[in-house]
Amino acid sequence: MARTPTRKSATASRRARSGKAKSGTAREAAGAAKSAGKSAGAKPRARSAPRRRKSAVVRKKTGFLTGLLKYGFVAAIWIGVAIGGLLAYHAYQLPDINDLDRYERAGATRLLDRDGVMFVSYGALHGRPVAVSRLPESLVQALVATEDRRFFSHFGIDPISIARAAVVNLQAGRTVQGGSTLTQQLAKNVFLSAERSYSRKIQELLLAFWLEHRFSKQEILAIYLNRVYFGAGAYGVDAAARKYFGRPVEDLTAYQSAMLVGLLKAPSRYNPAVDRELSAGRTRQVLLNMADAGYLTEAEALRISAAPAPVRGAAGVSRNHRYFADWARERAGGYAGPGGGDRTVRTTLDRRLQRLAERAVAEGMKRGAKKGARQIAMVVMAPDGAVRAMIGGRDYAASQFNRATQALRQPGSAFKPFVFLAALEAGYQPETPVSDAALAIDGWKPRNFDGRYRGEVTLEDALAESLNAATVSVSEAIGRRRALSVARRLGLTATLPDRPSLALGAGEVTLLEMTAAYAAFANHGRFVTPYAVEAIDTSGEGKVYARGGASAPEVVDARSVAALNRMLQSVVERGTGRRARIGRPAAGKTGTSQDFRDAWFIGYTADLVAGIWVGRDDASPMDGVTGGSLPAEIWAAFMSEAAKGPPRPLAGLAGKDASRL
Repeated sequence: MARTPTRKSATASRRARSGKAKSGTAREAAGAAKSAGKSAGAKPRARSAPRRRKSAVVRKKTGFLTGLLKYGFVAAIWIGVAIGGLLAYHAYQLPDINDLDRYERAGATRLLDRDGVMFVSYGALHGRPVAVSRLPESLVQALVATEDRRFFSHFGIDPISIARAAVVNLQAGRTVQGGSTLTQQLAKNVFLSAERSYSRKIQELLLAFWLEHRFSKQEILAIYLNRVYFGAGAYGVDAAARKYFGRPVEDLTAYQSAMLVGLLKAPSRYNPAVDRELSAGRTRQVLLNMADAGYLTEAEALRISAAPAPVRGAAGVSRNHRYFADWARERAGGYAGPGGGDRTVRTTLDRRLQRLAERAVAEGMKRGAKKGARQIAMVVMAPDGAVRAMIGGRDYAASQFNRATQALRQPGSAFKPFVFLAALEAGYQPETPVSDAALAIDGWKPRNFDGRYRGEVTLEDALAESLNAATVSVSEAIGRRRALSVARRLGLTATLPDRPSLALGAGEVTLLEMTAAYAAFANHGRFVTPYAVEAIDTSGEGKVYARGGASAPEVVDARSVAALNRMLQSVVERGTGRRARIGRPAAGKTGTSQDFRDAWFIGYTADLVAGIWVGRDDASPMDGVTGGSLPAEIWAAFMSEAAKGPPRPLAGLAGKDASRL
């Protein structure tokens, strides 16, 4: 039988359940408190949180570096591709570099004087190729010491020079120094233009690497020296040696080598013919560069620089020789035609006579300028017509118009010998009496220079004193067409008036033709053609022209020429040409046009003929300048120095006639 729990036991049971519940709640509370305590201050819990944060930072940095390396590597690849493409593009744009000799150049013309020495060139003058082994050691040393001291150790570019130049340029705020090597300069000079651009610089670097790979250092030096520009139209060191010093490159001295290397910096500025002092200073710097590089001692450099080498080649010739050169070049073109290639023209120019002529003209025109003389022309030739010197004006740089070959001027009384020669051919003799009296022809009245008339005089006296009335009287007596015929036979081609004034030189002629006509008097009456060219050689065809040696025809009877020479000798001895006396047999004639617009003297010895004209380009009057004054004085100054050897009689004269002085 079941028992029913009592109230007491039920109460106890409730308490027991309640206690268990309280006990569980307490344990939970204690656990929570403990947990809170650990969070607040326990050491193990304090180390756990920062470790987790540090790991996150490390993972973040590692990811960034990995990404940076990854994208950097990708970027490097693309940059490499871009640079490769850029180099490939510029390499594709390079000119053909397989054959250095393929590049063509315009033909040049070199003019040699009668001794075979070049005195001028037209176009780019290129010298013969010369191997480095044949070059003076001082030339190679000067080049390396000045232009590229590490040439034999770099690989086409010189990083040290580039860095140094960059620093110098940054300090200066502008480009004052370059870092290009000789190899880079060669690449630019041979293959590229002077354009300043990044594209051109890249191509220059590529070509420099190619040149260094293809050629040895010695070959690069040889190519550079055989092609670089030295000024004065000279390309290559051999052309420069001949242009400045008149000798082959193998014979250059240390000073000459240094001077040529000094030109490379600025060929026009350091040209010794332009500025001798500036050139000497630049040469001294090159020699000091050689000392600094160990090729010379400083004492040797200073000793060499103290003895400058004179310029003896074409670069040192005065500009006034260009009148002859231009004329000779034009004549050569007519003989050889328009063929290509280089031309070498051997001319008749005598450099000694050219210098003497220039000096006499310069000194004479100092005096002439005071009397209104502004221009002058002079032609010097041998009796056979070979032109030895020519001056076409006071200053070629100021005016290239050649007054010796192009200007038509009135010869005045310088025309009279043709009238008197015609009279001699008509039977007159030097002693034949002629009338010097006033006369009128169709209202025209010739007057003597001094206004006086001499009456009856000999033919010789009429010419010696240049009597106008007597000359016109003779011309009209024999017929002026006779004088015209003589003038034509002797080579005058200009239009001459068939009027009484013809006898007094009223026509217009060139100095060159007049001088050639007088040369026939010194050449026994043989026709004289003025010439400048002896021979022409071309690079492609060899010799294309050589002047023949055939004798010119006799156009005037030799006896008449001998009589005229006697009469023209009297002009110099006691007539209007007295200021032209030089102490040896000489003959000539003065000429003065109306109002002193033109003054002439044309004279000759047995070996040389020279004609001089003085005046103004605008044909305005001078202040009393006559042919017997300034032109005769210049002629005498020149001939006194030019005449060499023992005196010889004029053509057809001997004995007493030859010795009258």
